Amino acid sequence: MSLRSISRILSSPNRFLNPQFSTIRFAITSSADKIFDHLNKNGGNIEKTLATIKPKLDPKFVSDVLFKCHPSQSQMGIRFFIWAGLQSDYRHSYFMYGKACKLFEISQNPKLISDIIEAYRDEKCFVTVKTFKVVLNLCKEAKLADEALWVLRKMPEFNLFPDTTMYNSVIRLFCLKGDMNTAESLMKEMGLVDLYPDMITYVEMVKGFCNVGRLDDAFGLFKVVKELDCGNNTVLCSALLDGVCKSGDMERALELLEEMEKGGGEVSPNVVAYTSVIQRFCEKGRTSEALEVLDRMEAWGCFPNRVTVSCLIERFCAEGRVEEVSKLIDRVVKGGVSYDECCSSFVVSLKRTGQFEEAEKVFRKMINNGLKPDSLACTIVIKELCLIGRVLDGYQLCDEIEKIGFWSSIDSDVYSLLIVGLCQQGHLVEAANLVSLMLKKGIQLSAPYVDRIVEILKKSGDEELIHHLTRICR
Repeated sequence: MSLRSISRILSSPNRFLNPQFSTIRFAITSSADKIFDHLNKNGGNIEKTLATIKPKLDPKFVSDVLFKCHPSQSQMGIRFFIWAGLQSDYRHSYFMYGKACKLFEISQNPKLISDIIEAYRDEKCFVTVKTFKVVLNLCKEAKLADEALWVLRKMPEFNLFPDTTMYNSVIRLFCLKGDMNTAESLMKEMGLVDLYPDMITYVEMVKGFCNVGRLDDAFGLFKVVKELDCGNNTVLCSALLDGVCKSGDMERALELLEEMEKGGGEVSPNVVAYTSVIQRFCEKGRTSEALEVLDRMEAWGCFPNRVTVSCLIERFCAEGRVEEVSKLIDRVVKGGVSYDECCSSFVVSLKRTGQFEEAEKVFRKMINNGLKPDSLACTIVIKELCLIGRVLDGYQLCDEIEKIGFWSSIDSDVYSLLIVGLCQQGHLVEAANLVSLMLKKGIQLSAPYVDRIVEILKKSGDEELIHHLTRICR
């Protein structure tokens, strides 16, 4: 098939899932332009300006405005972001907080946070506790502990006072930073301002103490919480057990696990607790002890989850005990972990332990038996086939996955990598079929691969094909 014929396939009107995409995109971008221009003209208290405009907010629109403000109007962009997070008909996702922090490089430019708070004060802006919560969420995402504490201390200047969740956010940041003295001071301070630490506070503190090796302090805090009779302490005890495991003191971990098992229901071990111990034993290469804990887990009536199974399978693969994995899978499937999940974990573990040939065999067996591999298993197998030059094999696997109706397990990067490989090796018919599938499913071509594909196709002189490929780029 000639390149011109392929172009005709791609230019067919039914190949495009949403012919109005360009119009919608233009409308959103135009709205963002108007907001940006309006804010630039009015300056000063941008919150008042936004209140008069009342734009309809959604993640795409918010993103467009942020990109308009970057990099010359960073403060305006962040203030718009904070204002948007206060509106009753819209709420920022964690993804949006991450996007704002990354775009404006807040971690590298923490002064942006203080400048905005000072601007609120100087311009006599109306701010609420919720305003400060959005700011603290930005600090949390950017991992700015000192700035978060500064924000907390600034609230009384606006006649506002933090609540328990705000203290918890700041305490968590200092725990992550390893500054447990400040975290401890903040927890004690809560009692002085008529607030009380909750289970989230205690869990963060226990994790923090364990991370810096202060196990005695972690156990001491746990004992205090038990004496306070705060209700079900299983979550706190599981956090303590996980922290002890990560510290490497497995003997103390087993003692704590036994204490939980003897707790008479007051503090019962759950799947997270058992999995923490099993995972750590596996990481240390102490497989027999990990299996003993699995026995205890099942005897307690607690069934393993995907994480439990994955770490055991990976340990077996690392030790060359591949033949024993089937028995392990049969054992844990009875407890509720699906066969599909177990086999997918098997594929991933084989690849990670340098046994790709075996991983491919298991993967193909899954497909032939009608099992559905997960996204990670699909990604690593097809990607590896592309990297070792077996692009057609990767394409055929992709086709088989599509036939069993599980195409959503393949991410856009894998599709993009396949198209690059097919174009490089001159398999243009297959490349066209894959592009057609992406158009049909609404899958976008990953930006890093676009230039490479276009460069290859430019040599063919077919600009029309290039045009259709770039229509599905991010």
